[in-house]
Amino acid sequence: MDDQQERTRAPRGFARMDPKRQREIARQGGRAAHRLGLAHEFTPEEARSARAKSLAARALASAVPVPPEPQPQPE
Repeated sequence: MDDQQERTRAPRGFARMDPKRQREIARQGGRAAHRLGLAHEFTPEEARSARAKSLAARALASAVPVPPEPQPQPE
């Protein structure tokens, strides 16, 4: 085989399945995790912290300043 021709690999396993079947399997896994108490649900504070970390990492990677996080409004 020369450099001009590259062999492409056919999808295998989960990647080869119909997308509807993939979603159904993933849905069953999510339900099982919740039923067993192994699933994690983010609190609003955890979600804000994760977003801030993500934005900071992206800013470092692209040298773009991180926008300030909006302050929660008092109720």
